[in-house]
Amino acid sequence: MKTYLVTGGAGFIGSNFVQFVLANHDGVRVVNVDALTYAGNLENLAPVKDDPRYTFVHADICDRARMRALIAEYDPTYVVNFAAESHVDRSIENPSVFAVTNVLGTISLLDAVRDAWTSESGPGDHRYLQVSTDEVYGTLSLDEPDAFFRESTPLSPHSPYSASKASADMFVLAYADTFGLPVNITRCSNNYGPYQFPEKLIPLMIHNAMAHEPLPVYGDGLNVRDWLYVEDHCKAIDLVLERGRVGEVYNVGGHNERNNMYIVERIISELSGRLGDPAISSDLIRHVEDRKGHDRRYGIAPDKIYDELGWEPETPFEDGIGRTISWYLGNQRWVDHVTSGSYRQYFESMYGNRRILSEE
Repeated sequence: MKTYLVTGGAGFIGSNFVQFVLANHDGVRVVNVDALTYAGNLENLAPVKDDPRYTFVHADICDRARMRALIAEYDPTYVVNFAAESHVDRSIENPSVFAVTNVLGTISLLDAVRDAWTSESGPGDHRYLQVSTDEVYGTLSLDEPDAFFRESTPLSPHSPYSASKASADMFVLAYADTFGLPVNITRCSNNYGPYQFPEKLIPLMIHNAMAHEPLPVYGDGLNVRDWLYVEDHCKAIDLVLERGRVGEVYNVGGHNERNNMYIVERIISELSGRLGDPAISSDLIRHVEDRKGHDRRYGIAPDKIYDELGWEPETPFEDGIGRTISWYLGNQRWVDHVTSGSYRQYFESMYGNRRILSEE
């Protein structure tokens, strides 16, 4: 029986991955390790909570003794590290939290698997996979639409968040070189889909539009991201675990570059049409003062993962955003739970005092 030990499995991408593995593999066990910080939510795992193949462990990856004990207890075939502070805005407000979780937490996990997998017989079939981000590469120009991030692109992070992820990536590769750990890194573009916490662009806009609240758009709204439907990402990670070359980095992109204004306007159009609500309109858009160090464009070339593993994104953005909106409309109780209390305070702290540049 293969055992997947998934850290951060109560978060957005992690919970989707846990569900994907259990739905697509027989004879496996999934151990979900999560500290349940603000974005970790066990409601994300409701569809699998009673599955006998699934185990939840409440623990922080920074707890070195606990990580060693868990690796020894479950002897995982695969360790997949999703656990991370991941929101750029929060990293600007408090960079040190990102250094602790994303860097020191990764080192704690690497030390745990090093202790367990270092022996005369070698690591066997074990594999450690670090889930990273295209943000470690920095930014691309809007004037060069044919330029893309490749695995060979030098790392040039521009925010505390991306700097912490780049640092973690370097430690993963260093542990592979120094200790012979069997590792992979996947660097993905912007994910969207079910269970995403509404601090990120798409769920934030869906939530606010439905409530007839302002839709805050940074700057001119022309920043471009490559959008990747979360299920496509889960498939890529699973392929890398099973067939990826040890020690390699794989970029995972969606072939769906869209600017933020297009995203917001698409959400408005979809919601107003479905709900028959004329109050959901571009009148809700507020262009607010841009965040510090806001990268202009991300674009991934996923050629390597296609050439080696046959993976390519299956979900066009226009299909994926429709499925995402359907999920949020059908899971209002989940939305109500995650947007109550401290979330309202966070929203006000992020956007309440930002200078409004213009209204649509």
